[in-house]
Amino acid sequence: MSSYREDRRADRAAERAQDREDRRLELDAQRERETAQAEEKRKDAEAKRRQEQADKKARAAEKQAKKAATAAKRVKLIRWLKANPATLFVAFVMVASIVPAILSQIGALTGASVAAPMAGLLAAMLEGGAWAITFMGKQAEDAGREPRKYRIGTWAVATVAAAVNFWHGLEAYGEHPWVAFVLGASSLFAIYIWDLKTHGSHGKTKEQKKAEKERRAHVAARRKHHPQIVEQAVKLQAALPYGVLDDEAAFAAAWRIHTGAEPGLSAQLYATATEAVLHLGAAFELGDDVREELLETGFKAARLNPFAELTQTPTSQAGLGENASSAPAPTGRADGPEGKSEEELEALLPDALAAAAELVAEGRQISAHGLAKKLQIRRVDAAVLRNRVIEQRRLHVA
Repeated sequence: MSSYREDRRADRAAERAQDREDRRLELDAQRERETAQAEEKRKDAEAKRRQEQADKKARAAEKQAKKAATAAKRVKLIRWLKANPATLFVAFVMVASIVPAILSQIGALTGASVAAPMAGLLAAMLEGGAWAITFMGKQAEDAGREPRKYRIGTWAVATVAAAVNFWHGLEAYGEHPWVAFVLGASSLFAIYIWDLKTHGSHGKTKEQKKAEKERRAHVAARRKHHPQIVEQAVKLQAALPYGVLDDEAAFAAAWRIHTGAEPGLSAQLYATATEAVLHLGAAFELGDDVREELLETGFKAARLNPFAELTQTPTSQAGLGENASSAPAPTGRADGPEGKSEEELEALLPDALAAAAELVAEGRQISAHGLAKKLQIRRVDAAVLRNRVIEQRRLHVA
């Protein structure tokens, strides 16, 4: 019996211990759930707070962007108004002109027993038609088409509207007829202002007009003095595809065909210039008794040569070579196989001067080759004598 009771007590004790353990585990699980729920609530609250902060920053950035865009538009508008005051006042004057014109036309039509809706439509037809044609002309002009017919249509419709307003002004303000002129002008003035705005600033400047006038005079002079060449240029342009050859290129090509020379020159001009140079050289007194005043006159005449580019430069007239190509005469030379001695060259100087005069008379320059051939000496010695001769002549001129 006692053994049974002990077993029962042991079982009840075990059950109580198991119950306590179960309650402990249940309490631990509940605490874990509460902790997890609290953590989840905290994370949700943190995420919500961060989202609210992000939304707040986004709204602030959007607001700042709108302010910046508004400020930029304001600055752009102010800048445009400062740069285009004429456009602003033109728009104001156009509105101030169009509105009275429409009201006057409506008054004229209603005064003629036309129903108000129809009067409004007819007035809109006149003023609106003029401006519709005006804007179509502007669009055509921007596209590169001829706007003339649009401008004629604009002024025709505007004139009809002005006549209606003028007639209405005479009837409505008979005691003050000048009002009729003001009303008539209201239909024309806006068109005129717009025409000045769109075309007045695109006119030619004084410089462009002057250049165009000078070009027309130039073309007329060409046709007067060179009719055959101008005709040939026109034929060349007609033979080639349009736009391949412009006027200047065609004239230059025709000139070369007729004269064989560059534009402005010809065989006759070359011959005249060459003959003048030969006469100038022959005019010098050639010999030992060359007069210095004639030689100086020749040098001065050379500076006035109108065809220097065709013959010789001013420093090469009368047989003198270029300054840049002539080397200074050597101060001393040793006798040797390369040339004569200084004394021998000095003795040949009078003969070299005479030979140089002959070269000038023949219309040739004083060159080492020419002196060597005239004096029958080596070219290296002739080069030295050429420098001496040129130096002597310059001394005479100076």
